[in-house]
Amino acid sequence: MDASAAPHDLIDWILRHALAQDDLGGLLTGICERLTARGIPVWRASLDLPTIDPHFRALTHKWWRDQPVTVGTFLHGPEQERDFQRSVIHHLLSRDLTLSRWRLEAGEGVADFALLATLRETGGTDYVMRLVTFGDGGSVVRGFAFSFATDRPGGFTQAEIDVVSGLIPALGLAAYRSSAARTAASALSVYLGPNAARRVLAGEIRRGEGERISATILFADLKGFTDLTERADALQVVAWLDEHFEAIGDAVTDQGGEILKFLGDGMLAVFPVAEVECSPCPNCEAALRAAEAAVAANEALNARRRQRAEPALAVDVALHFGEVVYGNVGASRRLDFTVIGRAVNETCRMEALCDRLGRSILLSEEVARRCARETVRLGTFGLRGVRGERTLFGLA
Repeated sequence: MDASAAPHDLIDWILRHALAQDDLGGLLTGICERLTARGIPVWRASLDLPTIDPHFRALTHKWWRDQPVTVGTFLHGPEQERDFQRSVIHHLLSRDLTLSRWRLEAGEGVADFALLATLRETGGTDYVMRLVTFGDGGSVVRGFAFSFATDRPGGFTQAEIDVVSGLIPALGLAAYRSSAARTAASALSVYLGPNAARRVLAGEIRRGEGERISATILFADLKGFTDLTERADALQVVAWLDEHFEAIGDAVTDQGGEILKFLGDGMLAVFPVAEVECSPCPNCEAALRAAEAAVAANEALNARRRQRAEPALAVDVALHFGEVVYGNVGASRRLDFTVIGRAVNETCRMEALCDRLGRSILLSEEVARRCARETVRLGTFGLRGVRGERTLFGLA
């Protein structure tokens, strides 16, 4: 295929767009509109890229003539995997092909692929897909798939396909740039949390760099986990642990909290407070709602576990409010973006008293005072490794 057939002004537009923004939907729209303006009858086009995400395996951008571009996702899962095995993309990948064409009006591919059958039924006459890989396969951004179809009788001419193919190198650079930025943001968000990820990507990467913030701190810990690891297969234990963390973690993020780290069978999260003097404090109350929802979700999970004759793990949650340093800590080449401070240590030590006090949720005096909920004073206690005593509260 003749790459020189591609108009230089269109290649220039692709590169300029990629430098200015990460909008792949806008990029696809601009390419298709400019091709149709040159008389190339693009009727439908798609741009699909794999992702590094625990929920989505790929993002797909679809453009139809006279319709706005849409963005969708391909999920992970057995059913989705079966659909992928029957897809056009998998057909090319499994045969190590980079280009394939189906003349739909002649019936090519319609018996093998549901997509092609649908396109033919709605007027499609020709369909071309191109796969592009980045590097030698070691890159986290592996490549992309680009397809274009027409509804013109007779389909595309070879010259028109050459024009579109000539855009692939520029389109590849644009897709790589956008995908690399999105992959970095997505991966960091999964591992660090969305707010910490934004700060790291903004350049807060030096050890010791951080800021003082006021926050409600939530520490949750699963009871009986250590004994369970001694009795069960390690991989099964990890699967059970993931179920608990999903139940607890979703309750936290649904209330606006940010999960900072998992500590074995424990989880640390924060609810940053901007208006420290506000009373009652919306963030403290959000953290309390998250704690209640986490305990309820975990109890529901345990009920399902018992029905399956599987072990159940209860959860205890401690809430405290204080000033912490939010930033980078660690070794010179291995950093953690987290919160450090006396309030964090006190929260973890508070949780250890849950069993003794017969409570699944404990509140520090600071949190109880900042919430409108009715609480009951449980007493004053010493916390291991913490100077002085602390007054703890429970829900009435």
